[in-house]
Amino acid sequence: MSRTKFTRELIELIAGRFKALGEPARLNLLNALRGGEMTVNELVDATGLGQANVSKHLQSLYAAKFVDRRKEGLFTYYALADRDVFRLCDLMCGRIEEELAGHRKVLAAR
Repeated sequence: MSRTKFTRELIELIAGRFKALGEPARLNLLNALRGGEMTVNELVDATGLGQANVSKHLQSLYAAKFVDRRKEGLFTYYALADRDVFRLCDLMCGRIEEELAGHRKVLAAR
């Protein structure tokens, strides 16, 4: 496990990345992109979010370097820039599952 000392600049960068992930709509978009690249319209269909909302959140994910984009004709295709983001999600899911298991134990003991 890395023991990198956080500088002020590094803290700002890390906080910006986590802020980008702190919006459920953005996590929904990243999850939709697990299957491969998609256009905005395809992401609208896959997530149920509005077109303007999808575009706004994709811009944030692009700025945080979670997604890449490429133009082809009239369409812009979005794809995951790095699948490592799901390692973070898996860590959090594991933690949540542990907490839920603990709560279930307490409730079962009553």
